[in-house]
Amino acid sequence: MNLLLQSTIVNQQSSIKISGSKSETNRLLLLQALYPNITLENISNSDDSDVMLKALNNHQLSIINHQLIDVHHAGTTMRFLTAYFAMQESKEVVLTGSSRMKERPIKILVEALQQLGATISYEEKEGFPPIKIAGKKITQNKVSLPANVSSQYISALLLIAPKLENGLELTLVGEITSIPYIKMTLALLDEIGIETSFENNIVKVKPKLSIINCQLSIESDWSSASYFYSIVALSEIGTQITLSSYKQNSLQGDSVLEEIYKNFGVKTLYKNDNSITISKANDFRLSTFDFQLNDSPDIAQTIAVTCFGLGTGCYLTGLHTLKIKETDRLEALKIELTKLGAKISVTNDSLTLDQSSEIKENINIKTYQDHRMAMAFAPLALKTSILIENSEVVSKSYPAFWNDLQSIGFQINEI
Repeated sequence: MNLLLQSTIVNQQSSIKISGSKSETNRLLLLQALYPNITLENISNSDDSDVMLKALNNHQLSIINHQLIDVHHAGTTMRFLTAYFAMQESKEVVLTGSSRMKERPIKILVEALQQLGATISYEEKEGFPPIKIAGKKITQNKVSLPANVSSQYISALLLIAPKLENGLELTLVGEITSIPYIKMTLALLDEIGIETSFENNIVKVKPKLSIINCQLSIESDWSSASYFYSIVALSEIGTQITLSSYKQNSLQGDSVLEEIYKNFGVKTLYKNDNSITISKANDFRLSTFDFQLNDSPDIAQTIAVTCFGLGTGCYLTGLHTLKIKETDRLEALKIELTKLGAKISVTNDSLTLDQSSEIKENINIKTYQDHRMAMAFAPLALKTSILIENSEVVSKSYPAFWNDLQSIGFQINEI
């Protein structure tokens, strides 16, 4: 489905309810599978979390049905379920996914699990899904990983650690990237009573057979909030949008949005009801914006498009993980922003956008099966009419996105 977004003005005062963080939800769904007396509120309604929930709830059925579990495009789900099924004794599954998922590496996680004693083999290409897992009791408790790998590999190991007979001691070799996501995982373990430590690149998780009954409310997704920060930044002074529900001391790395968007005149106000109001306070902006996004690469696309819409240059670094996401996000950004008139260059871990005042009209934006490409470019409708191809990809993380945009004043028509 292709959507035409026509140049518009946002309603001056709008409110949006955003569902729970996909990152927190998928971690807690796995922990709930290990400890069924956990109750969850505000679960993410994303495709990724839906796939995770179904796989965990119905894996007995899936095993009977040709031993196959298809996670589609859900990278987090693939990594987390690889660890989960590796320690499910006497159960065999094959984990597979979309054609793009079969291009996304999983070798580092598989080798770490094999170090611990897991039995995992590749069904097609070495180092990539689909993979066959023969679940077994894991008693070994020491493993090492390169510290600069995807935090999802690390979190996958940490999440199953308390249910391993001897817990886990994980050594991270080198400089750690995506620390907030590792800390998120540990904070959620701590919240349900699991003893953890993280010192000098060594993470330890103590074993725990059972936990007391607990109910957890999941904070709304900061990555989803990023698109509204971009909308406010590109809007007139006085525009404000209220989003719920968010915590001032968030576990999510993307909460750095609050600080980043101050550079674009956007103010964040936390309210007593756990909502935030973001408003366009002034037109202050830098001619060139530099930021290191090692800890929050998922908001790079949003920031780059915001800068382009404002005529601001930017230099973004710490983006090496974007090469192996739903698409090569750096190349995709370069291609689509260039079509709009941008002067942009990318390397394996950085993006440079030149200051420019030109925005071409009526450009078709290709989404590359990537939800964040669709949502990151949508705010540009405040500056020019654009067409978003295959707009349905947003369901991966934010199914209500287009409806929410219409509710705040965007003119959207199916083409």
